[in-house]
Amino acid sequence: MPITDIESLDHKSFLIIKNARQNNLKGISLAIPQQKLTVITGVSGSGKSSLAFDTLYAEGQRRYVESLSAYVRQFMGKINKPAVDYIRGLSPAVAIQQKVNTNNPRSTVGTATEIYDYLRLLYARIGKTYSPESGELVQRDTIDSVVRELLTLPTGNKVIIATAIVRNAERSWPEELNIILQKGFNRLYFNQRVTFIEDILAFINGGETWNDIADEKLTIKKTDKLLDAAYLLIDRLSIEPDNEEIASRMADSVQTAFFEGMGNCVVINLDNELTPKLLFSDKFEKDGIEFLQPTVNLFTFNNPYGACKVCEGFGSVIGIDEDKVIPDKNISVYDGAVAAWRGESMNEYKEEFISKASPLGFPIHRPYNELSKEERLWLWNGKRGCPAIKQFFAYLESKTYKIQYRVLLARYKGKTKCMDCEGTRLRIEASYVKIASKSISDLVDVQCNELKNWFDELKPKLSDTDYAIAQRILTEIDNRLTFLIDVGLGYLSLNRAARTLSGGESQRIQIVTSLGSNLTGALYILDEPSIGLHSRDTEKLITVLRRLQRLGNTVLVVEHDEDVMRQADEVVDIGPGAGTLGGHLTFQGNLEQLLADKDNLTAQYLTGAMSVAIPEKRRPALNFIEFKNCDKNNLKGFDVKFPLNCISVVTGVSGSGKSSLMKEVVMPLMRDAIEKRNPQVVASKLSGSYKKVIKMEFIDQDPIGKSSRSNPVTYMKAFDAIRDLYSKQPSSKQRGFTPAYFSFNVDGGRCDVCKGEGIQTIEMQFMADVEMICENCNGARYKSEVLEVKYQNLNIADVLKLTVAEAITFFAEHKDIISNIMPLQKVGLGYLHLGQPSIHLSGGEAQRIKLAVYLQKINNPEPILFIFDEPTTGLHFHDINTLMESMYALIDNGHTVIIIEHNLDVIKTADWLVDLGPEAGDEGGNLVYQGVPEGLLKIKDSHTGKYLKDKLKP
Repeated sequence: MPITDIESLDHKSFLIIKNARQNNLKGISLAIPQQKLTVITGVSGSGKSSLAFDTLYAEGQRRYVESLSAYVRQFMGKINKPAVDYIRGLSPAVAIQQKVNTNNPRSTVGTATEIYDYLRLLYARIGKTYSPESGELVQRDTIDSVVRELLTLPTGNKVIIATAIVRNAERSWPEELNIILQKGFNRLYFNQRVTFIEDILAFINGGETWNDIADEKLTIKKTDKLLDAAYLLIDRLSIEPDNEEIASRMADSVQTAFFEGMGNCVVINLDNELTPKLLFSDKFEKDGIEFLQPTVNLFTFNNPYGACKVCEGFGSVIGIDEDKVIPDKNISVYDGAVAAWRGESMNEYKEEFISKASPLGFPIHRPYNELSKEERLWLWNGKRGCPAIKQFFAYLESKTYKIQYRVLLARYKGKTKCMDCEGTRLRIEASYVKIASKSISDLVDVQCNELKNWFDELKPKLSDTDYAIAQRILTEIDNRLTFLIDVGLGYLSLNRAARTLSGGESQRIQIVTSLGSNLTGALYILDEPSIGLHSRDTEKLITVLRRLQRLGNTVLVVEHDEDVMRQADEVVDIGPGAGTLGGHLTFQGNLEQLLADKDNLTAQYLTGAMSVAIPEKRRPALNFIEFKNCDKNNLKGFDVKFPLNCISVVTGVSGSGKSSLMKEVVMPLMRDAIEKRNPQVVASKLSGSYKKVIKMEFIDQDPIGKSSRSNPVTYMKAFDAIRDLYSKQPSSKQRGFTPAYFSFNVDGGRCDVCKGEGIQTIEMQFMADVEMICENCNGARYKSEVLEVKYQNLNIADVLKLTVAEAITFFAEHKDIISNIMPLQKVGLGYLHLGQPSIHLSGGEAQRIKLAVYLQKINNPEPILFIFDEPTTGLHFHDINTLMESMYALIDNGHTVIIIEHNLDVIKTADWLVDLGPEAGDEGGNLVYQGVPEGLLKIKDSHTGKYLKDKLKP
């Protein structure tokens, strides 16, 4: 239970909070144990985030800023102190929230976790360069390596150290030889013998034959050709391995040879007829190609030196889209795989390719997805005179003065993988550098769990020298890959763009980065890290949180997941209700104490006294929409169906293919069918009763509205009626205020300084951005004269501070306003303030506001297919009951609902269940089960079925 006498506690053992009043908190005081795992729970809107983020983290941020110099603080303004008497024992605070922290298209999973930084360093240190022509190792000779090799020759062998003569193209041979004489050299190895340069010059200048040079009489012209193959003699010596003076002399001579020969050195062994000539070069070259030395920047796509010159490190370009040119990859070129070559006018290009490529061995009858990499490149780039897709589109580009060609080109253009770097983002030279036959581009494209296995097998393959160099780097890579797998993200590849991650995935990557930093003595505040995780993966997450705590950190988790609560050292419950009904500390203690508290709402759900009810009878599945050959990303081409007028749930472990199925197969096919246009996803087919659906709505967790000024009352279209009400007040009419004056989206009545935001955001280069209340309007958003207009003693800013529940009472006489905001109450958002900025709403709250919009139109006769992406985000057990009632209301009015979900309380209420897996990534993408939930319990390979068993017990 809550500690009553917090004054006597030691702040080294407890994080002490006295009289916290931020937002809806009712002056709560509590002591959180240091270096423990504490879970803050409670119904949605009860004040959990107000305590964790708006009080604890905000105070930690403020103290950090206050510690900076006065010079720095003058550019930042004053950061307001949270409404709390004091906080003692507050460590440096790190907030890890459910949001994607970057929109940088170059940011990837690898860069976010720092694994890619270590990979770059690894390849720069021990990577070996191989020639793309011969596949042989490219090595650069050094003075030491040449001397070492020469000293291995038999003792007493006489050798000549020489170098090729690099003649200036503008000089004749006599002019070049005179310059060599001026440098101090006087001999050449000429025509397989040592000759003095002065004798050669005398011969050339005298024009007489010279019998000493060769057995045959030479003319001046023939002598000129022989000089092209002559070597400048640097030194002659005998091999004596134990003679340090000889070794030193040899090193000086080799250095001179490299300098005079522009990087080339020739050693002629006069005593070895089999290998009389040894060639050395200090250039990094092979097969006539000069390669780049491996450096860290060569593997950096954020640096112009290492980035692909075509896509500039983005990995994609606006060009010919492979998916549009070849929409159905299950058919062959002969059967019309290339969509651009279909039709009477374009068929001749297909016929020409077939007639020329088939005799050369191209498999014209093999499906496109079964072609090898070389065969695909053949089809796209051409080979041995065969026309190809690229040449076809180049021809169209040359004809763009004709509108029909411009239209044809536009049909096949899109954002596509860069063909130059093949999506690797790096210049082609980086792919020549390999470790154990793998380039860095090969590694970033495989899943992290496979990459971990590859690194485990790598260590025995390295030489002692390479392992000594790479040991520390390999340890860091291994640790971070282990952390990624432990938080359930082993299915991701390092090349996955960071901005494509969900909020939960992004949050868990931040946890990995924190673990990799080995920071100790910090306060970590996490916002529902279990979001997006299957019950199996939640167990791994708990292990990671424990590891973070064992490093010596205090871990504070805002969470609703039952498994996380049961593993916590301390549970803090805020409630009992939401909004003004919340903000009280209803419980603090360990799990055993919580379960004994019969009056606590959370405890009642944990003990089973209350629960989300299983429907007494599941709705019959009569009509189905069927999707055949679902094969996007990791999906294995299965057939699946969803019943109409039912609640279907798509589940499976994280990365099993749920989003690929819904977002890249189901939604595109349904959208094309509803809009009556040609299918964009040709490989998969739509059948069944899909024509009975008139409209489709996808409800995800993206922020509502298009600007930070968007809020619940504007999104629900209730603010129009409120502004109209205020414009009709007597004081408004006297001043000529129209409804526009009460809008904070346009100039007029809004504050000119903050532009109706109510806050000003200061960008911080070294930490999270800081939000400050606008000093001009004091956060009211409006000018003072607009705030003088009141209705029932409240001005427009006061109305925006009302919660939805309070507003329903306040505007009881105005049905047009009530009808627009009442759906918010029905989806459990009665605690939200009408004017709460959209940026301060969680993903789950934003999603439920979107649901509320459709509840306004619940009597719409048009059958709608609703697709929800994890609607339980941010929901307490009790809130899930409210959510399901809203879902049932949609079904009762003739609509269809499909939910992507991991929450077992939602899964057990489904009429129809689709389980994907059995694992993630390449080991997932299979249809494990479809049918009623009870049938899943019989499937041995289903991870969902193992955890669902307890929930379906009577």
